[in-house]
Amino acid sequence: MKKRRVLLTGLATSLLAVAGVTSYRKSTVVITTVAEMQARLTALKSGTLVSVSGWSPHKVFVHLAQSIDYSMTGYPEMKSPTFQNTAGAAAFYAFSVAGAMTHNLSEPIPGAPAIAESGDTNAAIDMVIAALQKFEQYAGEIKPHFAYGSLSKAEFAKAHVMHIENHLKAMSCGPCDLKVVE
Repeated sequence: MKKRRVLLTGLATSLLAVAGVTSYRKSTVVITTVAEMQARLTALKSGTLVSVSGWSPHKVFVHLAQSIDYSMTGYPEMKSPTFQNTAGAAAFYAFSVAGAMTHNLSEPIPGAPAIAESGDTNAAIDMVIAALQKFEQYAGEIKPHFAYGSLSKAEFAKAHVMHIENHLKAMSCGPCDLKVVE
């Protein structure tokens, strides 16, 4: 019991520290809306994308579309409720405060079907745009995130945009306004 209290106190302290450190960043970051992200993705189709994440651009965009779809249909595998209510919730809170997400860019969604490495990148971008449109119009029950747990539709929209932005930071595009950030 004492170990659990120490663990929870440590987690709370860490969360407050992360929130404090990232609060300045939040005031300097403009969160992209779903509509703005759709326009940005459409613009990417005019160039040649290169990814440094370990995945091809095609695989990245199919992964992003999967994630958006799963928020409406349910994720194939879930972390434990304990994880979702502690580390998962803390991670989403920290990302929300920071206005940006960071995660392993070559880690598939747990339980999701394997994605082909190669394919039509523009078609994969269209999949993401269509998934975002479907999400925007979706009136059903939003399913819990496999790691963050239950999120509102607005929180999920923010998570989707931050997820896309995180992956785009590891890409560059010929004539597009997109540069790799390592």
